[in-house]
Amino acid sequence: MSGASSGPGDHGAGLQRQGIPKLFWKILITASAAGGAFLLTTILNGDDNNIWQWVASIVLGSATLIVQYLVDFGERLEVVEESQRHHIDDMKRSLANHHAEMRTAVDQSFAKINEATELFSKVDGSVLRSEEVTRLVKAYTQVGDEAPGIVKSFAEEELKRLAELMEDLISGRADSSFENHEWLIDLALCVKKTLYATSTTVDRDFWSSDPAKRYLSAQEKAIKTRGVEVRRLFLVDEPEEVTEALEQLCARQRRYGIDARIGVQSQLDPGGTVMDFIIFDGELCYETRPDNHVRPDMTMLRMKHEHVEDRVHQFNELWAATEPDHEPEPEQGSVRRRLRRVAD
Repeated sequence: MSGASSGPGDHGAGLQRQGIPKLFWKILITASAAGGAFLLTTILNGDDNNIWQWVASIVLGSATLIVQYLVDFGERLEVVEESQRHHIDDMKRSLANHHAEMRTAVDQSFAKINEATELFSKVDGSVLRSEEVTRLVKAYTQVGDEAPGIVKSFAEEELKRLAELMEDLISGRADSSFENHEWLIDLALCVKKTLYATSTTVDRDFWSSDPAKRYLSAQEKAIKTRGVEVRRLFLVDEPEEVTEALEQLCARQRRYGIDARIGVQSQLDPGGTVMDFIIFDGELCYETRPDNHVRPDMTMLRMKHEHVEDRVHQFNELWAATEPDHEPEPEQGSVRRRLRRVAD
């Protein structure tokens, strides 16, 4: 059908492009048909005055004109139908694409909802406090909606750091590229049973810092409120390094309720160099690594059972090889004064 309809239409379009109106051709074809009919009836009849010659020519010319208009109408109708068919096909394709896009969007939305539901169900079933996770999510969404750009970027970095820490804890080890006092203080606030620690000359300056005061306060709270056993072994290389300042530091920690001792490594034979490490509840080990200037420059958390057991065994050997340095217990009034100074 497309071949039959495209022929006349293309011919008419070609005539129009040549500057010859289609109406002119209709008139010419109609006149030719009427003239031919008149001539034919005249030859056949032989009477020039017969009215039927005129009737036949007019009827045939009119019929020719009507047929031409019918042909034009048919061509235009085919063009309209073809255009409508293309339009309907385009609409079908558009609706199909839109339906596919909508279905994909709905599926993705439901997937996100299912993921969020599954996530929060895991949070509710976890031993961790789910209200803190909910609080974090709510606060993060509020920062994203209300805070300026720099605050949003800072919040994203902090959330990224927290996520990385959670993933590291799952793996059994976490590292920080500096001496992380916040980890140390938070662990002291969380410990429930035991805190065993070594302190070498590497971190001796730490005890005169503000984080050390917070750390000692957290240990004192753990001792008094949760009954945590805190042992700290101050290690030196040679006996002459046991100074009066070190003895005073050890005595000051005993006043917090900490069982503190001094050990000389050359006499203890620990089987190698001892790093600064702290064992919390026999389950997690906090360690620091010194730099070239013998200052802590890296913090490591280790939770692997074998590693923690090795540290516990090492500490127990060192502890058993030292002698307790007993001091008279401070009076109640001196404890209250000391607590008042710490609070100030």
